[in-house]
Amino acid sequence: MLKRFFDLFFTVPGIIIIFPFFAIIALWIKIDSPGPVFYRQERLGKEGKMFKIYKFRTMVANADKIGGAITIGNDSRITRSGRFLRKYKLDELPQLFNVLIGEMSLVGPRPEVKKYVDMYNAEQRAVLDLLPGITDPASIKYRNESELLAARDYKSTAIDPEDAYINEIIPDKIKLNLEYAKRANLCEDFKVIIRTIFS
Repeated sequence: MLKRFFDLFFTVPGIIIIFPFFAIIALWIKIDSPGPVFYRQERLGKEGKMFKIYKFRTMVANADKIGGAITIGNDSRITRSGRFLRKYKLDELPQLFNVLIGEMSLVGPRPEVKKYVDMYNAEQRAVLDLLPGITDPASIKYRNESELLAARDYKSTAIDPEDAYINEIIPDKIKLNLEYAKRANLCEDFKVIIRTIFS
């Protein structure tokens, strides 16, 4: 109950304050490339419940049909406005509406797509006991995830970026989030938000 109050206390005024900024971003996206302003994708939330996460569109329309599920480095599908929005994580701002309706929290494990959640082992699925969030300790550590994947020498290791994401990054993210769950409280959430802003 306190966590929900915490979320609403910051989310409602936040949406009101930055709404004009939303309008500017939406106009930029429409001018930059054809397609919708928002991108909606199905993710698994608490207890494995499916919901649609909201983001500002940063790729060409129907990008998920012409490429992989993860974005690596200078992906050709990313639009000009999208590169800026991704760099400063502004594409995540519409998720404040997911928080408003109770599907997400400000702080909690980033929700994943079903394809990858289906690969979790029993211990890793414990992360689904938590309400997903806009940011978390793992998001801070992997804030430049696509660049990290692009920087690896995949030819010499015979591991492609998706393999690295599945076998290295996902397990580490889950480990960080389960550690967060052990000490989760409003004070810890506030610290994560501050760290997110400064990172």
